[in-house]
Amino acid sequence: MNEKERLNAIEVALANEMREREFYLKNAQKTRNALGKIMFQLIGDEELEHYERLKALHQKWMQQEKWPETVPLKVKDTIVRDVLKDFLQKMETSPEKDENDLEAVRTAIEFEAQGAMYYKNLQDQVSDIKEKHFFELLANIEREHYLSLKDTEEYLSDSVSWFRKQEHHSLDGA
Repeated sequence: MNEKERLNAIEVALANEMREREFYLKNAQKTRNALGKIMFQLIGDEELEHYERLKALHQKWMQQEKWPETVPLKVKDTIVRDVLKDFLQKMETSPEKDENDLEAVRTAIEFEAQGAMYYKNLQDQVSDIKEKHFFELLANIEREHYLSLKDTEEYLSDSVSWFRKQEHHSLDGA
């Protein structure tokens, strides 16, 4: 991958992160489900952090015409999964099922799967070790978002099964 292709890839990532953030914030405002509000807001905030890191990287790269040495190339680890599990385990009743929320979660699952694949592909195409680590980090965070959203989809679709799986209940046949 040459310099121009690498820079273009970052520009695509910038556009994707902002589009995803807008989607999450719109759905955080729209949903009546407390879980949905927390999840969409939290992932939206994390997408903003990704955008800001990518933007700083892009600006430095444009100035230096190479991968910059001084950009903070770390982003916070995602906490979405832990927050969701804590929230759901503290709930006394299941939230109302809302097909619009479920559809939004499914759309978000697609975003995150595509994002994880995109960053993984970038990681595989670059040779600089710092670039590889940076794109690996972003791919892993997008994958965590994906897994959190899959958990949420399962919860919204069948909360009884979700709780059973979380509590590791099984029938032993005895």
